[in-house]
Amino acid sequence: MIVAEQKSLDEIKSLIGSADNVLVVGCGTCVTVCFAGGEREAEILSSSLRMSSKLDGMDRKVSDVTVQRQCEWEYLDTISKQVEEVDLVLSLGCGIGVQAIAEHFPDTWVVPGLNTTFLGLPQEQGVWTERCAACGDCVLGLTGGICPIARCSKSLLNGPCGGSEDGHCEINPETDCAWQLIYDRLESNNKLEVLMDLQPPKNWQTSRDGGPRKIIREDLRLVSEEE
Repeated sequence: MIVAEQKSLDEIKSLIGSADNVLVVGCGTCVTVCFAGGEREAEILSSSLRMSSKLDGMDRKVSDVTVQRQCEWEYLDTISKQVEEVDLVLSLGCGIGVQAIAEHFPDTWVVPGLNTTFLGLPQEQGVWTERCAACGDCVLGLTGGICPIARCSKSLLNGPCGGSEDGHCEINPETDCAWQLIYDRLESNNKLEVLMDLQPPKNWQTSRDGGPRKIIREDLRLVSEEE
């Protein structure tokens, strides 16, 4: 899941500026699960902005709505009329959602209410941890399902650095050494021989270093490029 956290109210107010009519748009998927931008958060933020605006002596209208997913056009189509009636949209989606709304409604100013942080999972109630860096060249089949790119502070591919100690990372002693976790997982599955195969330098072109990425599935497209 995409994990995000809400910006401070002061930063959000600065992004809104002098807009008189604001629509707060929540998202019903990832940011709902991490309690950052779902229906409940959209309602609370909308209410907070109304109260804050009143205290600031501003006659500002703030409303809210939540769609199932901000990253798909068909869900954004359902709020077209509401978007047309406002000066500004405050998106509580991830960075993808913000850009999707801005692209779908090019005549409306859109600002983010969240900081998109990482791809991760809920480790326990109220705690989310990073698990994937979306590098585009997955090596989990070689590391026992533990990602060295996301979970090793140095993204090492052939074992730990010299700074790990007692199974913890030298960057942050509270963080488990990813390669200790990998070793333990492989050992418990009798697959330590996998570590004997040295991995070549990673091709980071499949990651963000290769520029914005795109996947095309011709078998799923409704209209081919030739048409």
